[in-house]
Amino acid sequence: MAYKYAIALTGGIATGKSTVASLMALNGMRVIDADSISHEILDNSSTWVSKVYGKEFVKDSGKVDRAKLGELVFSDEKAKKQLEEYLHPKIRSEIEARSEKQDSFEFPYLIDIPLFFENNNYDIKESVVVYTPSDIQLERFMKRNGYSKEESLKRIASQMPIDEKKQRATWVIDNSQNLKHLQQEVENFVELIKEKYLCK
Repeated sequence: MAYKYAIALTGGIATGKSTVASLMALNGMRVIDADSISHEILDNSSTWVSKVYGKEFVKDSGKVDRAKLGELVFSDEKAKKQLEEYLHPKIRSEIEARSEKQDSFEFPYLIDIPLFFENNNYDIKESVVVYTPSDIQLERFMKRNGYSKEESLKRIASQMPIDEKKQRATWVIDNSQNLKHLQQEVENFVELIKEKYLCK
């Protein structure tokens, strides 16, 4: 059975989840990354993307033009639904296989799932949310991606509000300050997990 020792790592767009995942790994936590799995599966699905959305969504290298496809699916609900229905079962199947392997070690590990609460696809009991107040989230997203405020708000609104995720989480990692503060938050979390499971 998959997910026995899994903890879902989630957050919102530009709340720093990828940075936290890297810091977790540096602190000895094992991490399964749903995003990188989805990128692998998407690139392996370039023929399907070309057939469904058009050749212009596939680069000359044969890889999917994710930025271009992203623009389409964030502005076209039908295209988004079609992509999700194709990708999600494949992503879920791969995550499940990797999870079963991690469970064999009988110690907690993280599964980095951006839309954990939105899609409710995974039977994972505990979760940790990387939290950034919504105004800082918007500011960071605009700075990182170079989008207009209107486009940025549209992307952020496609997910559950970060404050709601914070309410639902088992644990919260605060990323409202600088990297040093974030590192400390991650270290505290890792210690807490070690204490909880090694003292059983």
